[in-house]
Amino acid sequence: MLIARNRRQLMASVKRAKLEMAKIVCTHSGTFHADEALAVYMLKLLPEFKTATIVRSRKPEDWEKSDIVVDVSGKYDGVKFFDHHQRGFYETFEGRDIKLSSAGLTYKHFGHDIIRSILDKELSTEDINILYHKVYQLFIEALDANDNGINCYDEGKPKFSQGAITIPGVISGMNPDWNEDNSPGKFDEQFGKASDFIGNIFVDLVKRCGNSWLPAKALVRQAVEKRFEVDKSGKIIEFSQFCPWKDHLFDIEEELGIKNQIQFVLFPDNLGSWRVTTVPVEPGSFKFRQGILEPWRGVRDEELSEKSGIPGCIFVHAAGFTGGTKTKEGALQMARRSL
Repeated sequence: MLIARNRRQLMASVKRAKLEMAKIVCTHSGTFHADEALAVYMLKLLPEFKTATIVRSRKPEDWEKSDIVVDVSGKYDGVKFFDHHQRGFYETFEGRDIKLSSAGLTYKHFGHDIIRSILDKELSTEDINILYHKVYQLFIEALDANDNGINCYDEGKPKFSQGAITIPGVISGMNPDWNEDNSPGKFDEQFGKASDFIGNIFVDLVKRCGNSWLPAKALVRQAVEKRFEVDKSGKIIEFSQFCPWKDHLFDIEEELGIKNQIQFVLFPDNLGSWRVTTVPVEPGSFKFRQGILEPWRGVRDEELSEKSGIPGCIFVHAAGFTGGTKTKEGALQMARRSL
């Protein structure tokens, strides 16, 4: 009985292994782009596609043989086919307006599991969902926009060309040149390199979000809750060490019903000095809620200390969004005087 049971278990294991080995991920042949390069890499992060064979083809018979097809076929069903080129396709990510590319489509359906696979640690459903939206906002959405020909800014004459330094630009440059080997094998070889390139960047970003950005929320909440211990106005918060605070501050202010109340943030830098930083009007904006006093802007060292009456000043940026002092007390005075 034991031998028979062991044999059955062995056969089941072999069968599972064969099924895993048999998985096929298909995308189109020829010139490749950033969206399908990332889509394929993300799929291979999942256990069921970890050992999948990558096929690049525009032949319907190859699509039918595949387990999942991205960026080709003219079909989207959320199960096997994940193309976005067909007429009538208007799929977007939750709460966003940009039409999805194959990267966005793949992430929309598999993103939660992809994040779990990368981070490989216990996280609550809420935390996974926070990361799911954050990673889309930081990385995937720009690829979707690029692939759909949507500019980041309003139309106008560009001040400079950024094509070669963007990730889609780098990926495009990895296609074989017109005057070198243009065989299907060469395209496939370069696609593999491109997929690894963008995939590694993506994985690093997810790890930073999960291991650095997300844990910082607790520190930001603590700083906000203790704001009246820093200054009676409640408009200044202090960190004992720098952490990524901006996104979390906006969320926590909204949760606590204190939107737009925090004006300045204090924290030590890696040289032992202290920084005063303004709070932007919204994440990513260079416009701040309250700037450091205008007469101090662009002034440094002793001249700044004399002008401000604050000992140990180091600088105030010419734009007024940040300043530095040698002590925490000096930084606090700089913020208080600027309120």
